[in-house]
Amino acid sequence: MKLKVLFLFVCALLISACVEGPPATTGNTAASNGASNAPASDKIRIGFSMATVKEERWQRDRDAFEAHCKQMNVECVVTVADNKADKQANDVDNLLTQGVDVLVIAPHDATQAASMVEKAKAQNVPVISYDRLINSDRIDLYVSHQVPVIGRKIAEYALQNVPKGNYIMVYGASTDNNAIIMQKEQLAVLKPATDGGDIKIVANQFITDWKPELALNFVENALTQHGDKVDAIVVSNDGMASGAISALEKRGLTGKVLVTGQDAQKDALQRIAEGKQTMTIYKPIIPLANAAVEAAMKLAKKEPLTGAQPFKNDALGKDIQAILLEVTTVDKDNLMTTVVKDGYAKYEDVYANVPADKRPPR
Repeated sequence: MKLKVLFLFVCALLISACVEGPPATTGNTAASNGASNAPASDKIRIGFSMATVKEERWQRDRDAFEAHCKQMNVECVVTVADNKADKQANDVDNLLTQGVDVLVIAPHDATQAASMVEKAKAQNVPVISYDRLINSDRIDLYVSHQVPVIGRKIAEYALQNVPKGNYIMVYGASTDNNAIIMQKEQLAVLKPATDGGDIKIVANQFITDWKPELALNFVENALTQHGDKVDAIVVSNDGMASGAISALEKRGLTGKVLVTGQDAQKDALQRIAEGKQTMTIYKPIIPLANAAVEAAMKLAKKEPLTGAQPFKNDALGKDIQAILLEVTTVDKDNLMTTVVKDGYAKYEDVYANVPADKRPPR
C-alpha cells in the first residue's frame, strides 16, 4: 500500500512539472491593454518635439540635447516634424501617450502649438518652449537666446556699415514668433534712418519656413525690380543668407552688398571668411540645450526654476518666464576670437576656401 501511494505521488509531481505555466509579463502590461506606452523606469523622461533638423543649427540642438540628457542620466525622446504643423501635433500626441514627464517644443507654428500646450497641461505635463516662442501663457518656461537683441544687433551692424542706401529686408517665417520679434526690432533700429531718408527699404518679405530657395527667388526679383541698386540685404538667418548670396553671385555683386545672417553655420562662417557674407549672429547651442534639459529636470521634480525672468509675449500682451542667453556678432574681423577660440568651429573648416597665405595665423 505504501509503495502504491508513493508511486501516485511521484506521478503527480511529474505531471505538474510538464504543464505549461502562464506567459511571463514584459513589464509593459499597460501598453498591451492600450492604456499607455510608458516604460517602467525611475528615470525622468523628456519629450523633445522639434519642427525641423534641416539646418545645421537644429542638428546641433538635437545632438547637444541628447548628449546632455545622457550626461544627466535622464531619458529623452526626440521627434522631428519636417516643418509640418500637423505632423508636429501628432508627434506631441505620441510623446504624451508615451508618458513623458516634461515636454519641450521647438514649434513650427507658434500659434498652432498653443493647442499642444493645452493637451500637455490637461495631463499635468510641464511645457518648455525651446528657442521659438509659443503663443501660450500656459508654458512653464521659454528657453532661448536674446531674440530681441539678435534683431537689434543685425540692424545696428547693417546701419553702422551702410548708413545710407537701399535695403532689402528678408524676414523668417511669419508663423515663427522669432521672425516677428526680429522684424520689430530691426525696423525700430532703422526707423530714424528711414524717416530721415538715408535708408530706403525697397523690398521686404517673410519667407515661408525660412527656406533658402525662396529667399533666393525673392532677392533675385527685388534686384531685378530695382536695377541691382541695392546696398544692403538684411537677412534674419544664415540659410536664407545663402539664397541671397546666390542671387548676388548671378549678377557679379558678391562682396559688394552687405549681407547679414544668424546662427553661425559652418557654411556661413566660410562665406564670411571669403568675404561673401558680411556677418552673422553667434548663438552657442550647447548652453541653450543644457539649460533646457536642466530646467526640464527641475520641472519634473517640481523644484523651483533658477535664473528665469519675466519676458513679454507681444502677441499675447502677457509675461511668461524665460531664460534668455547672450549672443555675439561675428564678422571677418573676429572669427578667430569668437567661434574658433570657443571651439564652436574648426580653424581648417572656417578657412577651408581661403588660400593658406591669406589666412590669419592660428
